[in-house]
Amino acid sequence: MTEDLYTTKRSLELEWQQEHLKEGRYTLHMGHIDKKIQEIVKQIIAKEFEEQTLRTKIAEAKAEVSIAT
Repeated sequence: MTEDLYTTKRSLELEWQQEHLKEGRYTLHMGHIDKKIQEIVKQIIAKEFEEQTLRTKIAEAKAEVSIAT
């Protein structure tokens, strides 16, 4: 899922760049693209934090099991 978010972010960045090259200035549409990119970045951060938390819990559980055996 994180890979999909990164792909979406790259696509939006490319769209932003193409709009800038076409218009030669910052447009309202580019502002909307910026907001979409910010939302995607927030989702990426949340997803990566969630994945890291899960990895940490798994590592801690393995440590507890190895101590008990």
